[in-house]
Amino acid sequence: MRNLFETALLTPTLVLALSMSALAGPLEDAYGAYERGDYATAVLLFRPLAEQGNAQAQAQLGFMFNAGRGVSQDYEQAAAWYRRSAEGGNAAGQYNLAVMYDKGHGVPQDWVLAHKWLILATANAPRQQRDYYARIRDAVAFKLTPAQIDEAQDLANAWRPVRER
Repeated sequence: MRNLFETALLTPTLVLALSMSALAGPLEDAYGAYERGDYATAVLLFRPLAEQGNAQAQAQLGFMFNAGRGVSQDYEQAAAWYRRSAEGGNAAGQYNLAVMYDKGHGVPQDWVLAHKWLILATANAPRQQRDYYARIRDAVAFKLTPAQIDEAQDLANAWRPVRER
């Protein structure tokens, strides 16, 4: 009788816990694995979301390739995932792709493209990151001629987000 009573009490708690984790969603599960340091699981969870066009997951997967967390470090893969995220309008993806262009990691070094993506990242960033992105954008601008700055601005003005299916 006691086991039946305990089961009756635990069942609603178990159902509630399972439904709460279902509400959390796959992106939150992936971030949870990452925060726990379970990078291999995080990669497994981020990858299908990234492949389906989730720009946040694409940026995070790019970071994992960039840092070699859960995967072998691969700047070309990092840049490819950052590009997909950036083209989708994600400020973190735009910022990280810009850094790749600035450093020449996984892509040819190109300060004009770095500046373009930093202009966009600054414009699209949450308020708390905007000043930091602007400082990096301005630091890259010091490497450019006025004509190159104009070119980067023209590229940024012409840019439109790509919507993946």
